Amino acid sequence: MAKRTGSEILADTLKINGAEIVYHVPGESFLSVLDAMAVRHEDIRQVSCRHEAGSAIMAEAYGKLTGRPGIAMVTRSPGATNAASGVHTAFQDSSPMILFVGQVKRSILEREAFMSYDFRQMFAPMAKWVAQIDDAARIPEFIQRAYHTAMTGRMGPVVLILPEDMLEEECEVEDGRPYVRASGGAPTHSDIDRLYGMLAEARHPLMIVGGSGWTQSARDNVQKFADANNVPVATAFRRRDIIDNGHKCYVGEIGIGSNPALLAHIRQADFVIMCNDALSDVNTIGAGYMEGFTLFSIPTPKQKIVHVCGGVEELNRVFQVDLAILAENEHFTEALARHAPVLHRSWDRWTQDLKDTYNAECASAGCPGDIDLPGIMKWLRTRLPANAIVTNGVGAYATWSQRYFSHSELHTQLGPISGSMGYGLPAAISAKLCYPDRVVINFVGDGCYQMTGEELATAVQYGVGVIVILFNNNMYGTIRIHEENKLDGRVNGTQLTNPNFYALGKAYGAHSERVSRTEEFEPAFERALTSGRPAIIEMIIDQEAIHTRYSLTDLRNRRRR
Repeated sequence: MAKRTGSEILADTLKINGAEIVYHVPGESFLSVLDAMAVRHEDIRQVSCRHEAGSAIMAEAYGKLTGRPGIAMVTRSPGATNAASGVHTAFQDSSPMILFVGQVKRSILEREAFMSYDFRQMFAPMAKWVAQIDDAARIPEFIQRAYHTAMTGRMGPVVLILPEDMLEEECEVEDGRPYVRASGGAPTHSDIDRLYGMLAEARHPLMIVGGSGWTQSARDNVQKFADANNVPVATAFRRRDIIDNGHKCYVGEIGIGSNPALLAHIRQADFVIMCNDALSDVNTIGAGYMEGFTLFSIPTPKQKIVHVCGGVEELNRVFQVDLAILAENEHFTEALARHAPVLHRSWDRWTQDLKDTYNAECASAGCPGDIDLPGIMKWLRTRLPANAIVTNGVGAYATWSQRYFSHSELHTQLGPISGSMGYGLPAAISAKLCYPDRVVINFVGDGCYQMTGEELATAVQYGVGVIVILFNNNMYGTIRIHEENKLDGRVNGTQLTNPNFYALGKAYGAHSERVSRTEEFEPAFERALTSGRPAIIEMIIDQEAIHTRYSLTDLRNRRRR
């Protein structure tokens, strides 16, 4: 058996486990790994990013989109802390991801060496597992465990720390086998019979689907169940692509910025099936903008609730439910669709009412200023292919696509549940690298863009033709809403003096457009689409168009009342 360095073993092990892309910002502590991959496995694509937050977000987006762990590599302390936002997003969004962090040599640990830190303590609250590999011979062991941990139960991130001298030492070790995801739990016949028994007694049932790891077959099963039983289905926050939005039973999205009429209906529901979601505060907002854990009463909701999740730690964590089922959505939805439907339904009118509520929500409600944002969202939906991937970060600007841009195919939406600004552009780059033949659009606000806008240079360097549609209203819109609601309109730091985004895009080498009126958007978009380059379309948005449900003036008038 030939001796190999730790870096060579790591490169070989990643290849064995099917790694396709490694996102990184190169650092001296793990240069030998990058070199080993380049020399031994040039088909593992290396993408050198501009900031570690960008590299971690790209890896998280890869995991969310493909269902396989995204791989990121960053250097020690500043690199690791910069990457934390991506790890936190992977944790809250249940995305499989492995972050490798370079570390100082083992001989100078615990001496506050240059850029050294205890990353096990740092990442412990936001990762499923954090470990340091101190013996090169154990690399295959640690990597197989990392893959299984990231992929098993409720999926999420793993962080592995790599001391520099461990990567350089030689040893003899056998390669492990490629990871095979362990088969998750399945519901019992009794579970499904009990569920259907509660459904048969319901007058106002509702199914909510969310989380990660959805396959086409699981999605099809949800739609078969909804068809057969005429049960309304809502999606969790930023998971609208789990079900065809044109389906007769699709009734909208819960979470931040949800349709108040939908939330009112949910409070009237008497039976809820919550499938594959962690029941976080975001997905239990009952009213207002951020009143989490109020959609259902604590600890015992008034509705009968079946909660299905692949991670046992999420069941009965906050809400005591009537039936907790430890099962992966693939197995659960198959059993759900296979069961004989309820034939004597009392809720057909209820389902139609919820669908009517959703259709009314999607009807254009106007928009202040010279750009008709609902109209542009609807035009984009008709112009783009069904499999176009749309990303967004965090901000009030995202409510326009949330309300007016529909999804008909799985894995066409990438957005952070975690609330991480700057998510959209790195996620779009990752999506386009994974699926170069698909159109990828990034909706982004002016504040959100400037968190990770330097990654436009990454897109240009690798010829990644994403289209950035930038909402520029010269403010942090979401926080401005909070100022209006909580501070009597006093403004503290939310007004922005922005760069010339049109000129900045050109400086990066991207195709640039600026739009100030509705009729300018369509030709600008066509030019961006046909340019074959990364493109940015800056839209000049009136500050009155702060949110899809109210204007800035509406907020002030509401406060005065």
